[in-house]
Amino acid sequence: MLAQRVATAAVGVPLVLLVAWAGGAWFTAVLCAALFAATLEFESIHHHWFYPLPLLSASIAAAMGAGASVGPVWLVWFTLAAVVLPLGWVTLFHPVERGLDDWLWALAGVLYVGFLGSHMQLLRDLDNGRDWFLLALLGTYATDTSAYFVGRTIGRHHMAPRVSPKKTWEGGVGGLAGGFAGVLLFNYLLGLRLEAALIVPLAALLPVAATMGDLGESVMKRGLHVKDTSRVVPGHGGLVDRLDSLLFTMPVMYYFATWVVP
Repeated sequence: MLAQRVATAAVGVPLVLLVAWAGGAWFTAVLCAALFAATLEFESIHHHWFYPLPLLSASIAAAMGAGASVGPVWLVWFTLAAVVLPLGWVTLFHPVERGLDDWLWALAGVLYVGFLGSHMQLLRDLDNGRDWFLLALLGTYATDTSAYFVGRTIGRHHMAPRVSPKKTWEGGVGGLAGGFAGVLLFNYLLGLRLEAALIVPLAALLPVAATMGDLGESVMKRGLHVKDTSRVVPGHGGLVDRLDSLLFTMPVMYYFATWVVP
């Protein structure tokens, strides 16, 4: 498993960095494709993949990524669509006793993957957006990687065994420490050079967001009695399993950059 995880990361991480570095239409196209696939994967845990409703939700999520490239206000319109269109579909075509459950799950997929994920586009489009995006990406990777290896090496005390049996307090602390150090390091290497009063709170906040994103997805999977959302990413599970931390850290970085940084 470890060798497979490392091999997948060795191929996937450089590709992600290349797309992030390129930006523009390439970035938007890859993001929209990822949001579509991840939302379809998420919805398919609850539905069969060929049902029209998961395809509708995945299409709205992808549209959110494209809309974010035009401006944040488009997220309002697509959020409205995420509420209205699936509700209309289940009203017309689904059994009434299943309608509420199907609609709420469709809405959850669009908001969880599409709305949160579209902040990657918003972040990349900021001034110095490439550096902001890479700081969030690499800081998240530093958190996840540190938590994984520290937990495997010295982890003894389970953090939340009913939610994620393999996560330990030692790994959690290692992830927070590794993420903190990673944000400080990449702030310097990427050239952002935020002053201590800004970068220290961000370095403390980002790893917490990454950890909560990871645990939050685990709660949903345990509730559905699945270990991974799919097996499309060898050694890592599904796309949602790889995006879970980023779905929390990217919005945190975006609002930090737009609301806190002068």
